[in-house]
Amino acid sequence: MMDAPTTTTDERDSPAAGGKEPPISQGPSADAVLVRRTLVEIAPVADRVTSYFYALLFTRHPGLREMFPAAMDTQRDRLLKALLTAAEHLDDTPVLTAYLENLGRGHRKYGTQAAHYPAVGEALIGALVRYAEKSWDEETEAAWVRTYTTISQIMIDAAAENERTEPAWWQAEVVSHDLRTPDIAVVTLRPDQPYPFLAGQYTTLETPWWPRIWRHYSFASAPRPDGLLSLHVKAVPAGWVSNALVHRARPGDVLRLGPPAGSMTVDHSTDTGLLCMGGGTGIAPIKALVEDVAEHGDRRPVDVFYGARSGHDLYDIDTMLRLQKTFPWLSVHPVTEEQGRLPDAVCRYGPWNERDAYLSGPLDMVRQGVDALRGAGVPSDRIRHDFLAELTPAAG
Repeated sequence: MMDAPTTTTDERDSPAAGGKEPPISQGPSADAVLVRRTLVEIAPVADRVTSYFYALLFTRHPGLREMFPAAMDTQRDRLLKALLTAAEHLDDTPVLTAYLENLGRGHRKYGTQAAHYPAVGEALIGALVRYAEKSWDEETEAAWVRTYTTISQIMIDAAAENERTEPAWWQAEVVSHDLRTPDIAVVTLRPDQPYPFLAGQYTTLETPWWPRIWRHYSFASAPRPDGLLSLHVKAVPAGWVSNALVHRARPGDVLRLGPPAGSMTVDHSTDTGLLCMGGGTGIAPIKALVEDVAEHGDRRPVDVFYGARSGHDLYDIDTMLRLQKTFPWLSVHPVTEEQGRLPDAVCRYGPWNERDAYLSGPLDMVRQGVDALRGAGVPSDRIRHDFLAELTPAAG
């Protein structure tokens, strides 16, 4: 269905597609103008739009209800985020295609079939007709139909292509559970079959305690010869999945994994240096990137800024400092709240305009980091993160 994973490093809802900051487009197409005009009108009543959308979908197609979690509160805003992101990048074909292909592949784990997309489109148009009263006309409806047709076909094609080579999900057994702090655990998993991923990517995860509720977590290491996967999980308030993983999961428990996603990966065709900013458990994919650079024999400079509230919260600093001793091209900079905001600490060093930047952590930190790096002269297309949907500005 049309949901967009929202990504946090502690408990990922997203994900979101991710990757580079998109380049500035040359001007919106006629369809993009009409679609964004509609989105501007419905933005103040987004909750009502999404509620009405799901009401239409489940009333007209009651069999689809079982594909969604029993509690819809987390699910409710995902449709609008997906639409905002798609609409914002409607004229940026590479970014839009990568984002939608990721969604299409990821939706296989829900049991989504090509036949479900027309039902979603029907409910979407019905909700827009109801709430976009000022901007809705025949021309706008035609633009939305064309847009949704494009969106759904990209997702359908990506799912069909993916189905030829990969399962919809993997079973993964917990083989170790290391409680680093009272609310942070390192969970190591053994998938039931090979799980191909790249350092810097993330997975979607479902626990047996909360069926049909999936969250996104970054891999904390590069691919390993033994095939094991490592995740850093922080239990967040009201986080069903994160609390289960930190406080309930034990070796022998079996989880389900969706396909890997995200494009916060290293380009090994260049020798460009890396600037990495990891806040909290956002250090997990940063550590994986460092391992990836080392395994490829690169000697490019890598600076890692690892931020947390206090020294105690830098739960993986010993690992990062050991890596720094091993690799002379790696510099690790721990940053606590006493030293100020993490993005400000990064900007006190530099210059960084010749680096590829990688940001991972809480949404506010990533947003501030993107703004700070742009202000420091780092080109937008060199800034990578997995918050494409969340950092997409409201269309207008």
